[in-house]
Amino acid sequence: MISALGHNACENWDAMVAGRSGIRRITLFDPEGYDSQVAGEVKDFDPGKYMDRKEARRADRVTQFAFVAANEALAQSRYDTSADDGNDFAVIMGTAIGGVTTLMAEYDTLREKGPGRVSPFLMPMMLSDMSSGQLSIKLGAKAVNYALISACASGADSIGEAANIIRRGDARIAVAGGTEAAITPICMAGFSAAKALTTRNDDPATASRPFDATRDGFIMAEGAGALVLESEEHALARGATILVELAGYGATSDAFHITQPDEQGDGAARAMRKALAHAGLKPDDISYLNAHGTSTAMNDKLETLAIKKVFGDYAYSLPISSTKSMTGHLLGAAGAVEAAASVLAIQNGIIPPTANYQNPDPDCDLDYVPNVARPASIEAVMTNSLGFGGHNASLVFRRYRPER
Repeated sequence: MISALGHNACENWDAMVAGRSGIRRITLFDPEGYDSQVAGEVKDFDPGKYMDRKEARRADRVTQFAFVAANEALAQSRYDTSADDGNDFAVIMGTAIGGVTTLMAEYDTLREKGPGRVSPFLMPMMLSDMSSGQLSIKLGAKAVNYALISACASGADSIGEAANIIRRGDARIAVAGGTEAAITPICMAGFSAAKALTTRNDDPATASRPFDATRDGFIMAEGAGALVLESEEHALARGATILVELAGYGATSDAFHITQPDEQGDGAARAMRKALAHAGLKPDDISYLNAHGTSTAMNDKLETLAIKKVFGDYAYSLPISSTKSMTGHLLGAAGAVEAAASVLAIQNGIIPPTANYQNPDPDCDLDYVPNVARPASIEAVMTNSLGFGGHNASLVFRRYRPER
C-alpha cells in the first residue's frame, strides 16, 4: 500500500489501527478559491526510490504509485519473476481516472507553446492501461495484462477478476489492485461542482467522518494498493507463505443513476450476496465488514440499508468500519487498499476503527467500530466498493486453512 498514511503496508496499517488521519490541506497545487481544499496526499514521495529515474520521468504519478504497491506486494510474496517465462503471470491494475496529471500539464503546454511542444510521451503517460502495461513490461508478465475501469470499484474488481483469470487457467499468479493520482485542479473542481466533496476545510484531520450525522462529502485521496494472487497449487509448490484465501467476489450494476446509488441499496446487496454465495459462506460467517463508507450522505445511508438487507438481524452485531475515515477516498485504488487492510485485519486479529465518529445518525445505526481499533478473532472479512455508474463489488477473504 501507498497512501496518505504511508509509503508501505506496515506504515498504512499502523496508522489505521491508531485511528490516525492522513488528511491535510492540499499542497500539490494552490487550493485557494476551491470549495474543498483538503485531500489525502502522499507526502514526501520520490519515485526514484522505487523505479529507475528515467522510467519515472516517463510515467505519470498514477503509474509511479502502482510500481510502489506492486513491487512491495511481490517482495513480500517472495515470487521470483525471473524464475519462469512469465506466460502464467498476469497484471491487472485498475484506475478510475488514469494519467490526469500528465494530461493537465501537457494541455497547458499546448495552450501556451503550441502543438509542436507537446511531449511525445503524453499518450502513453495518460492512458489508463499504462500502469498495468508498464508493470507487465518491467516484470516480464506475459499472461493477461489490462486495466479494469469501474470508477471507485476498480481496485476491488481488478482483484476479483484476477482471481477469476487464475481459476479459469489463463494464469497461475497475478499482481492485481488499483492506483490513483487525481488530486488535480480539474478533478477537485469537478467533484466539488458535483457536490461530492467535503467543505470542512478548517479541520482536515476530522473532515472524513463516515456514518456520522454531520458528514458532508468525501475526501479526495491518492495512492495504490496491490495483492499477489495465485492458485493454491502454485503457492504450495513454490513454498509461499499464504496470507489468506480470496474466497468470494460479487459484482453487480445498479442500472439506476450515473452518480447516485440505487435508493433501495439493491445493487450493493446483490453484490454482497453473490460474494457470500461464491465463498460458500453464510452472512453470520463474516467476522468484519470493511465498508465503502465514503462520508457522503447518500452512500453511507444506502450502504447501511444494503448491509441490513443481506445480514438481517446479524447486521447489528457485525463490526463494520470505514478506513476512508483515515485515508480519504482513493477512487480507483480504494478497493485495493481496503482489500489489503482486510487481509491485515485477519492476519493481526484487529479491526481498524471508523475515525471521527461522534454524532449518531438514525439512518446509520450499526456497529461502526467508532474511533478505537478492536481486537477480535477474525475468520472472514467482506469489503465493499461502490462506484459512479452504478458499479458494485464485494470481496470476501477468509483465514487460510489447508484442510479445506
